[in-house]
Amino acid sequence: MKKIALFVFNGDPMCFIHVLLNALDMNEKGYEAKIIIEGAATKLISELEKKGNPLHQLWQRVRAEGLVEGICKACANKMETIVEAKTLGLPLLEDMLGHPGMARYRDAGFEIITF
Repeated sequence: MKKIALFVFNGDPMCFIHVLLNALDMNEKGYEAKIIIEGAATKLISELEKKGNPLHQLWQRVRAEGLVEGICKACANKMETIVEAKTLGLPLLEDMLGHPGMARYRDAGFEIITF
């Protein structure tokens, strides 16, 4: 099985939509896809949960399909979305000085793509 870790740092919704679409597409095609939300993208969490947001439905789908690996604990704290991440039950990733390290994904056979 092909394994892909999608690290999204960019907080622009026009970038984030491609992360969501690619994760869903890869999952449908038999890949093991994981979304890791980092950097400025952690600020989007609050917006993605709003039903009026154009990305809300895609966000709900990736969450329902278990494609969101988690959110960077340090960045969510800095961007003031850590409480919301906890409320939503998003895992806080912090194995590399408070941030999610890429090495463990490489060690587990994942290809890493950054956005």
